[in-house]
Amino acid sequence: GSRSAQQGAAGGDGSAGGAVAHTPSTEDFSLSLLDTNLPAEAETELRSFIAKRLTKGALFEGMGNVASVGLSIPEGKVGCYYCRFQQESLLEMATLESDINTPEYVVCFLGGSEKEDTFRLELDKYIKNLKISLDLEQKNLETCVRPYLRSWFEDAICPIQRVVQLFQDKLASLLHAALSYTPVEVKNADERTEKDISRFLAAASLQGLVQEGTMTSLCIAMTEEQHKSMVIDCSGPQPQLHNAGSNRFCEDWMQAFVNGAEGGNPFLFRQILENFKLKAIQDINNLKRFIRQAEMNHYALFKCYLFLKNCGSGDILLKIVKVEHAEMPEARNVVTVLEEFMRE
Repeated sequence: GSRSAQQGAAGGDGSAGGAVAHTPSTEDFSLSLLDTNLPAEAETELRSFIAKRLTKGALFEGMGNVASVGLSIPEGKVGCYYCRFQQESLLEMATLESDINTPEYVVCFLGGSEKEDTFRLELDKYIKNLKISLDLEQKNLETCVRPYLRSWFEDAICPIQRVVQLFQDKLASLLHAALSYTPVEVKNADERTEKDISRFLAAASLQGLVQEGTMTSLCIAMTEEQHKSMVIDCSGPQPQLHNAGSNRFCEDWMQAFVNGAEGGNPFLFRQILENFKLKAIQDINNLKRFIRQAEMNHYALFKCYLFLKNCGSGDILLKIVKVEHAEMPEARNVVTVLEEFMRE
C-alpha cells in the first residue's frame, strides 16, 4: 500500500532447454531475470507465477493482465500487472523472417492494491512506449530501461492524484469541461503538468461510453463555440481558470475527490472517477427513457423537466441528448420544449 510500490522485469529469451519446472516439454523455454528490485525469494516466486501463466498461454503480446499474487514481502498479497512483449524492431524482423528466434520479455509491476486493473490501459500504453525505447543491443538497460521501469508508478498511476491536489476546489470546472467536451487550453505549465491535465480530461470524459457519432458531434459543436473554450493558466502556484463552467453535479463530485485527498491513495481517486462517469451515464440513460415517454405523454414531459432540474447536470445532459436525437423529429421536439423550460 506504499507509494514505493515494487516492480520487477523478467525476460523469456525464447531459447530451448533450461525449462522452468512448471513447463511442459512441448513448450520448452527459459525465463531469465533482466532487472528487479524485489528480494531474491520474492523474485523467484514471481518468476514461478509468470512461468505458469506462460505455459497456459495466458499472456497475449502487448495486452496486460492483472492478478493477485502472494509473495514473501511485508505486504504479502499484492496486485500484479504483467505484460508480454517483443521489441518493435525485432517484431518487424520476425514478421519478415518467421524462423528468427526473437527474444520476448515480460514486465511486472507490483502495487499494494489489487485494483491495478483500473489502470490497466494506462500501463498497457506505458509498456508500448517501453517497446519503442528498448534496444538491448545498444546496452541501454542502465541509462534508459531501468529508470523508465522505476518511474512507472509516478508516471502511469499518479497523474489523477496530482491533478486533484493541484486544482482542489477548482476541479469541478475540469470535470465539467471533460463531460461537456469543452476544448481546454493549458498555458504556462511544465510538460508534466500539461500531460497530467490532458490525461485527467481523457479519463474523465465519456469517450467509449457514449456513441462515437454523438461524441464527434459534441466535439464539433463545442469547438464552434470558441468563446466557451476553457483556458487554464498555470503561471502561479494555483491554476487560474478563464471561461470555466460548472454545475451542481460536478461540484458534488469535486467534494468526493477533495475528501479522498486526505488518504492520498491514487487507486481511490481512479475509482471515484469511474463512479463519476457511471453516474453520468445512468443520468443520460434515464433522460433518454423519459424523452421516449414524453413523445406521447405530457406528464412524462414534466417528469423530464423535473429530472433535468434536480439532477445537477441538466445543462450537459440536454446538449448530449440534443445531438443524439438530432435526426428524430418527435424526440427533437421534446428536447426543444425542454430547452425553453430550462431557459425560463
